[in-house]
Amino acid sequence: MDDIERLARPDGETLALKRVRGAAPTVLWIGGFRSDMEGTKALALDAAARERGWGYVRYDHFAHGVSSGDWRQATIGRWREDAIALVDSLEGPVIPVGSSMGGWIALLLALARPERLHGLVLVNPAPDFTDRLMWPGLPDHQRQTILRDGETLITEEGLGEYVLTRRMFEEARDWLVLDGPIPMRAPVHILQGRADDVVPWRHAALIAERLSGGDVRLDLIEGGDHRLSSRRDLLRLVEAIERMRAAALI
Repeated sequence: MDDIERLARPDGETLALKRVRGAAPTVLWIGGFRSDMEGTKALALDAAARERGWGYVRYDHFAHGVSSGDWRQATIGRWREDAIALVDSLEGPVIPVGSSMGGWIALLLALARPERLHGLVLVNPAPDFTDRLMWPGLPDHQRQTILRDGETLITEEGLGEYVLTRRMFEEARDWLVLDGPIPMRAPVHILQGRADDVVPWRHAALIAERLSGGDVRLDLIEGGDHRLSSRRDLLRLVEAIERMRAAALI
């Protein structure tokens, strides 16, 4: 069913989610920064879940899509807590599929609930993007405005107009994962576009290097951009999840 469900949070906010009921392990879509659960990849996985009998959940982060929340209060830690709460509300094993920023949230979720994890699929993952990618990429005058005023207004093609807060950058430092090993017993499959101009492919290579304790597969997709939403890319994503599900069931 396409009905929106809502997961209540302790502070009165709600996470909006949609569910396809099917066999475990449940595939959990975790979207990117300022994306929502109606994006191309999320919908492609919804269709695959219905066709293949997967259990599948997609949701909107706090202050994204039709979930509630004040954007200025949005942080990596908040998005992490919400992902953990969502998994805690589900039954059985899960396979998080994290895209871009969602890859960071998926890694944090996996570290918090390793016993629930039967695998992890990451698409152009962007852990630590606040420090390693976004902050260095901002013009100096915007960095100075954030430091002086606590926020700055950004207008970006595809993401619209939004505020970047000093609080988001500072809080994110509590959740950096790339400065040392990332213990992960479950298998991890990373799909990374070589032509991604938002998250460079070397970022994915560093993630693969940091992951320890389980199998890691890194596919560098020639010509692939940050969206990885071509028909071929979507088929590749579905098959990666299908293989992960099959391995989980062995």
